[in-house]
Amino acid sequence: MEITSAQNPKIKHLLQLQQKSQLRRREGLFVVEGQRELQHCIEAGYEIDSIFVSLECRMESEELKNSTLYTINSKLYEKVAYRGSTEGIIAIVKERRTTLADLQARLAAPPSPATGGNGEAPLILVLESVEKPGNLGAVLRSADAARATAVIVCDPLTDLYNPNLIRSSIGAVFTVPTVACSSEECIAFLQQNGIQILTAQLQDSRLYYDTDMTGATAIVMGTESTGLTQIWRDAATAHIRIPMGGQLDSLNVSVSAAILLFEAVRQRLSH
Repeated sequence: MEITSAQNPKIKHLLQLQQKSQLRRREGLFVVEGQRELQHCIEAGYEIDSIFVSLECRMESEELKNSTLYTINSKLYEKVAYRGSTEGIIAIVKERRTTLADLQARLAAPPSPATGGNGEAPLILVLESVEKPGNLGAVLRSADAARATAVIVCDPLTDLYNPNLIRSSIGAVFTVPTVACSSEECIAFLQQNGIQILTAQLQDSRLYYDTDMTGATAIVMGTESTGLTQIWRDAATAHIRIPMGGQLDSLNVSVSAAILLFEAVRQRLSH
């Protein structure tokens, strides 16, 4: 079916889903833009509700053939797309929430390509009250590269299906199990599974590379402005810090996460 007008109800609904997190939560739908992002989404087993493609789109997939498909001209695509370099494809996808119970099952399952387990000790990144979708998206890219077991977002201030997050993660939100829960729930989960809790903080801390990360490890980070709340400081197995040689006392959270994740990778490769 071809759509030619921006006043079409399907186009209006697409735009509303892009802009309104309450509508996304209420309807259990979200928007994925771009061929790479959509391919990761499909490979992760998400169910496609409908797809909007420009006449110039060249993406081919069996899932596309089996989905409700709307074609739109390039001028209309420019109005609905967040960016122009997404190869002319936008999809509405059915939401699927990963829970701590899902993550528990993943930890208990034997290593296999189907479960994503690689036989290594769990490496989990925890973010408390992350606010900026772009930061979380960048963190997820680092978590994917480091083959992290999961990312847990505690008391989130951003929607995990925010279009900016999906875009900045380049689809890593689909490749890395991502759980949203409270800090209390997360701490209980980590303690029950024997996972050491390393909190990134300046106070009463040791240098991160002097801390053993070869065992089951959760690296916990707070916001750049206020850091971690006291509940995490009290629950920590150890406090770690990145040495700062300049006049500022903090790095962007996505940069810090990459440094700490790849220190864990380095230790495990040399262990």
